Amino acid sequence: MDKALLLLADGRVFHGKPFGSLGVSPETPSGEAVGEVCFNTGMTGYQEVLTDPSYCQQIVTMTSPHIGNYGVNPDDIESSRIQVAGFVIREETQVPSNPYATQSIGQYLKEQKIVGIQEVDTRALVRHIREHGAMNGIISSNGETLETLRKKLSNAPEMVGSDLAKKVTTEKSYLWENDRHKNKHKFKVAALDYGIKWNILRLLEARDCEITVFPASSSPDEILSIEPDGIFLSNGPGDPSAVTYAIDTLKKLLGQKPIFGICLGHQLLAHALGAQTFKLKFGHHGLNHPVKHLKTGKVEITSQNHGFAVSSDALPSDIEITHINLNDDTVEGLRSTKYPVYSVQYHPEASPGPHDSRYLFDEFIQMMGNAKH
Repeated sequence: MDKALLLLADGRVFHGKPFGSLGVSPETPSGEAVGEVCFNTGMTGYQEVLTDPSYCQQIVTMTSPHIGNYGVNPDDIESSRIQVAGFVIREETQVPSNPYATQSIGQYLKEQKIVGIQEVDTRALVRHIREHGAMNGIISSNGETLETLRKKLSNAPEMVGSDLAKKVTTEKSYLWENDRHKNKHKFKVAALDYGIKWNILRLLEARDCEITVFPASSSPDEILSIEPDGIFLSNGPGDPSAVTYAIDTLKKLLGQKPIFGICLGHQLLAHALGAQTFKLKFGHHGLNHPVKHLKTGKVEITSQNHGFAVSSDALPSDIEITHINLNDDTVEGLRSTKYPVYSVQYHPEASPGPHDSRYLFDEFIQMMGNAKH
């Protein structure tokens, strides 16, 4: 069990050593993980990356050569569990240097039964994905033949057409409560959970919001039953065009309340407004993507994690592009001129990442305040 490999859908093989769980879970009976292989360029934030529901059904490759330097602790998680399908790194730091660390990253993956591989030439792997695009892959440490692994990989679902929001959303609605904030809140927010990160909820709560989190499949009547001042649309995984029930719900909510969307929420809102989305070649995953705010001309350094984007072609006349990605000119923000709604493709809540874009939460507060008067 001292050897492992990563087989990509196009036949390319990368060798390494087992890392994390080695077949101790019913979900991974022989030390295997299958998913779309992507890469994240962040030098830090690996724990937030692992627990981001937007990475559901993906095998994440970290480009930084040393992962685990500061270990793992309970304060840096973004959901209740690790969400990635698999993890690929160059080298694990087995003895972290951080007084707050409670365990190493390898121990963390084993504890949560997540399969990974280390000692991989991650530079070559990233170059391959950049050239050929994100594709499915399988991590294996059980010694099976490549032919057997190819057959398993051929049965893996593609990201295009996959509704993954239903896999990561909450089963029932709940009131978000953080022990640090028990005061009476000024605004009431209905948050639709397509794979929501906890730091989004923390930042809304810190801005005097009481947040009720709803399942992705919630109806307009269920959402409006709490009489919210605004509606928030969360991040999440998968193909937005496949989440048709959410798009239909948003169409009925337009004009009812102020709406703010992030990531998958941005894409779903775009569909509801009449726009279209498409699959990016290898996606945007990292902490330093430059985005230009077209109104102010300012450039924000942003945290990003998405494999789809809103098409700028044939946008309805009542949609205004507010932000663009300076690396590839893709749409990073939208605003409706007809309804009090806006959204961004990137992650203003960061965690991990810079805080340049947190003003977007303040704009949501101001929009809700204006709607109340």
